[in-house]
Amino acid sequence: MSKVFIVSKRQIQLFIVVAVLIVFTGVYLSWDRSKEVDGQPSEPRIFQIVTVEYKSQTADGKEHEMYRWDPGQIVVQKDELTELHISGVSGASHPFVIEGLGIKGEVLKGKTTVVRFTAKKEGTYPILCLTHTDMRHGGPMVGYITVD
Repeated sequence: MSKVFIVSKRQIQLFIVVAVLIVFTGVYLSWDRSKEVDGQPSEPRIFQIVTVEYKSQTADGKEHEMYRWDPGQIVVQKDELTELHISGVSGASHPFVIEGLGIKGEVLKGKTTVVRFTAKKEGTYPILCLTHTDMRHGGPMVGYITVD
């Protein structure tokens, strides 16, 4: 004698829900979380900065030049791994400090200096060129890193 199984619509819906949950659980458990280290991304956020020179001549023939970082301000997030790629386009040498972050370096014309850091405290940190400190020296050459 044959046995007859009757399956209700409710049982089919329950079977589909359970099957979907099993699939999602399998996907979640096989997810590759190895790229995360302490909640930090393994790749830094990169900012391109260049040295820029402006030249002008007054009516009496006197030449003026002024240097700056371009862009003059960047915004990073607190605890964000950050890289500055600072390219020397104008001026032979730009030794610099980033006050409050303990960073020192030098940018040479035709070269790119890479600075990597993670800011631990919110605030605004000036990047100061030590060659172009005031108007007499083509400055002040200052930029700002704002940490939110």
